[in-house]
Amino acid sequence: MFNKILIANRGEIACRVAATARRMGVKSVAVYSDADASAKHVAACDQAVHIGASPPRESYLRWERILEAAKATGAQAVHPGYGFLSENEAFAQACAAAGLVFIGPPPSAIKAMGLKAESKQLMERAGVPLVPGYHGANQEPALLQAEADRIGYPVLIKASAGGGGKGMRAVDKAQDFAAALASCKREATSSFGDDAVLIEKYVQRPRHIEIQVFGDTHGNYVYLFERDCSVQRRHQKVLEEAPAPGMTPAMRAEMGAAAVAAARAVNYVGAGTVEFIVEQRSDGSMQFFFMEMNTRLQVEHPVTEAITGLDLVEWQLRVACGEPLPLQQDQLRITGHAIEARICAENPDNNFLPATGRLLVYRKPQASSFERSHGGGKVRIDDGVGEGDAISPFYDSMVAKLIVHGDDRAQALARLDDALAQVRIVGLNTNVQFLRYVVRSPSFAQANLDTALIPREQAVLFGQEPVGLVLAAAASVAQTLLDERALEGADPFTRRDGWRAFGVAERRFGFEFGGVTQDARLTYQHDGELHLAVGDAAGVLVFALTGSGIDLQFDGQRHTVFVHRQGETAHVFTAHGATRILAIDLLAHAGDHQAEAGRLTAPMPGKVLSFAVKAGDTVRRGQALAVMEAMKMEHTIAAPSDGTVGELLFAPGDQVSEGAELLKLVG
Repeated sequence: MFNKILIANRGEIACRVAATARRMGVKSVAVYSDADASAKHVAACDQAVHIGASPPRESYLRWERILEAAKATGAQAVHPGYGFLSENEAFAQACAAAGLVFIGPPPSAIKAMGLKAESKQLMERAGVPLVPGYHGANQEPALLQAEADRIGYPVLIKASAGGGGKGMRAVDKAQDFAAALASCKREATSSFGDDAVLIEKYVQRPRHIEIQVFGDTHGNYVYLFERDCSVQRRHQKVLEEAPAPGMTPAMRAEMGAAAVAAARAVNYVGAGTVEFIVEQRSDGSMQFFFMEMNTRLQVEHPVTEAITGLDLVEWQLRVACGEPLPLQQDQLRITGHAIEARICAENPDNNFLPATGRLLVYRKPQASSFERSHGGGKVRIDDGVGEGDAISPFYDSMVAKLIVHGDDRAQALARLDDALAQVRIVGLNTNVQFLRYVVRSPSFAQANLDTALIPREQAVLFGQEPVGLVLAAAASVAQTLLDERALEGADPFTRRDGWRAFGVAERRFGFEFGGVTQDARLTYQHDGELHLAVGDAAGVLVFALTGSGIDLQFDGQRHTVFVHRQGETAHVFTAHGATRILAIDLLAHAGDHQAEAGRLTAPMPGKVLSFAVKAGDTVRRGQALAVMEAMKMEHTIAAPSDGTVGELLFAPGDQVSEGAELLKLVG
């Protein structure tokens, strides 16, 4: 076994690899950028080396610096994690040239599976089922149109070198093909430097099911069953589970054999994932087709670990050292059901716009550490951040992965919802409440899965308010009074609890909630009883601070709530969900809280890529004005109303902060 490895990555995957290395007695080396100087993965490793500035191209993608760090620290091998350099053929070759073991497949396998068209041709020769399509080298638009006509609409145009949904267009009819092809090629060139595309039949009601495979240097191959990753947004996964609901033993064996055939075809070594698109037919049967192979460890690998009781990173290290696979196919078993939820800094109600900011509050459910949970623990959290850390615009928006394991799917669903209810994050927008809506949606709860689940269930997934004004206001008032009790002294003249020698005292609060303002009246009775009136709700307010939050009784209901203040904003967490309310003590504070309107501002810190207009241009509502890049994604800024461009306040390439005014629009 290796004595020391370098982890060429950051965040939760770097922490995850370091945990296994420590358990196996292997020293680990972290690399970090300026932005990650105090990151969790730096402390998780035995050594750490600074490799550059915050942007990935100046640090985590600079493989010469990573190799220098490996040599300087005496590392014998490099684990690439996922993303960054994990599927970079040149980096794998550079590791070998430097005398380092690349903990992953051989460069030839990365190359073979790196281009979609070539990999599909290879899979066709290996007998792996393919979606009807065209994967040839001839890229003449007329030929591509003819192939699309032959396949039959709808078709999917996909960038051959693509990924993450970039360079991908669905086309419903022949007359739309030419424009979609041109757009797809432009995006492919911009994103990957290669405009080659492939054409495939667009599968109706598709499911995304992938098979975990492993190979060693002795010619042994196994599949560690499947994961269903159908719930997606922006072609990126949201929830993953194993095993796949509705999977029959016969189909599992057939898909597993196809995945192993794919791995054998490229002499694969290590952990890999063969992704299939599965067509659900009207008679209830399913047919699978090869989509692509990811030549690395997947983000969602913990659900496979949960149902098998195995440590896939340990398998990676052992195989990279030349050991045979620890188990053969007939020794592998599925136990229970596991689901993973990706907790991300983003705003689902605003097209999943990524968010940045500091984790002012970051509270997690009671969970086992990885060392205790991979063999069947009920709840596991993999993350690379802690309370007080920042989610920066330089990297992806994932905060943590929450993994649950149950005896069956129903138990796992209940366990996931309960665990999500215990997550409390303040400081930036997250998708935690959205994940709870998905888990409780009819389609997901009943395992009616396909890649269109989110748009199909949009009525119950977006624009919902799980808490309500009355409970949010009552919780905010209770927290205000608790805070004051903690600060008040013995002098009765400094107390603000409303006490009077006789009669009653009244205190007014103002709230802004969901765009609506509402006053509330708190009445202190002489006997110490508190009466609260919020809108049409009125009654006695009773509350007490307990070890599990605030025990709150009001309006005929009893709740356990947590309230975290951020200025005048109260973040309220309940078993039903979370919300925020602007709370103003009208006796202590008055002011105008109207937001400044009529400005076009940056929704997050990032870089201005381009402007689509110039000063003096007349624009219409919804017209694209500018494009920003943040969190490794592009975001279009559109005109909120008709008007005339008065002035551009930045230039392409400028870095801007959240809220910065990008341009002036005259109505």
